[in-house]
Amino acid sequence: MIRTALAVASLVFLTSCATPSPVSPAARSDLAPAGKLRAGVNFQNPMLTGKDPATGEPRGIVVDIARELGRRLGVPVEIVAYDTAGKMAAAAKTGAWDIAFLGADPGRASEIAFTASYLEVEASYLVPAGSPLRSIADVDREGVRIAVLGKSAYDLQLSRTLKHARLVRAESAAGAAQLLVADKLEALADLKPRLVMFAEKMPGSRVLDGRFSVVEQAIGTPAGRKAGASYLREFVEDIKASGLVARTIEKNGARGLTVAPPTRN
Repeated sequence: MIRTALAVASLVFLTSCATPSPVSPAARSDLAPAGKLRAGVNFQNPMLTGKDPATGEPRGIVVDIARELGRRLGVPVEIVAYDTAGKMAAAAKTGAWDIAFLGADPGRASEIAFTASYLEVEASYLVPAGSPLRSIADVDREGVRIAVLGKSAYDLQLSRTLKHARLVRAESAAGAAQLLVADKLEALADLKPRLVMFAEKMPGSRVLDGRFSVVEQAIGTPAGRKAGASYLREFVEDIKASGLVARTIEKNGARGLTVAPPTRN
């Protein structure tokens, strides 16, 4: 686990958003019990985060959002880094982080209180050259083996919904792509933007049209922090409505991401 302290001051473009709602003492205590906001970030998702090649400092969409939340709370931000979403989700029980950026999945809801999604990413399949698989529906067949990043949001969903195909799990997204080639599997499941990048390196491979899921990227806090969870839900709706999420997507040059619609009460 790598921890990098971040300054309280947020980026200029973030501070131009709507006036923050007042933060109750209970919400601040829930979200920053140690006097700082510890934000869990999965650094294996380059669409949402990364590190500055010159300084090594965290950057990206979720880092920008964490800084804005810290600004509103009036506390410094500390990034708690993970190399998989599964490890980060499991750490909810240990109190290692106060908020985390990850896919909102029902299988995690007993340990993590999620906001509504702030952005959405389509998930699909990549098939190798010469594959007879032509559609999303074709993939769920007997004898089809699907490489997937273990304990990712789309792995959890496929584990519930697939009836015939078999999942072959890897410890990283790159590892899943390597399994597809090395073990001559029939398909690779992943987020569409990452599949497009993999396809560019695999001559003849194809990303299937359509999707088997939309992964809803949300913010979570450990279950039981009711005041903090309530404030987080309001925060997410505000950053969507104010355009902050759209601006940080554009600022970071992210492709294939869509701002989630507002939540209807």
